[in-house]
Amino acid sequence: MNYESLLEEADSHGIIIKERPLIANDGRIKGTQILIRQDMTDCQKACVLAEELGHYHTTTGDILDQSDVSNQKQERTARLWAYNKMITIDKLVAAKEAGCRNGFEIAEHLDVTEEFLLEAIHCYQAIYGKGMQKDDYLILFEPLNIYKLV
Repeated sequence: MNYESLLEEADSHGIIIKERPLIANDGRIKGTQILIRQDMTDCQKACVLAEELGHYHTTTGDILDQSDVSNQKQERTARLWAYNKMITIDKLVAAKEAGCRNGFEIAEHLDVTEEFLLEAIHCYQAIYGKGMQKDDYLILFEPLNIYKLV
């Protein structure tokens, strides 16, 4: 899913996206308005927008105070929403089938930043453990590797 697709999805929910010269953050949501830092690549903007849409769909109230455990949980939930939007297990398998051999190639194939991919993999590892089987594939999260089972 690319930035343009996410913009269309946001629009379908009545969410207004504005690109601005933000200094302290890459993105911020308030109600149905999302601000995205304008001086990023579309790939970076897509990752940020996915997370902000995750906040739209999963967060209630002001969670800026990350010393609050409840706010930390909502932040993780919004990020998981973004990871599931941009980098599903099926998309990881499809990247392997497309010939991707490493994290850089997988990130490029999925149109996400390498940092976003690594954060998603770390999150999936926390959920699934060291790895998991999906159909005819074994996905190992640390180090990231995807094997076709024979």
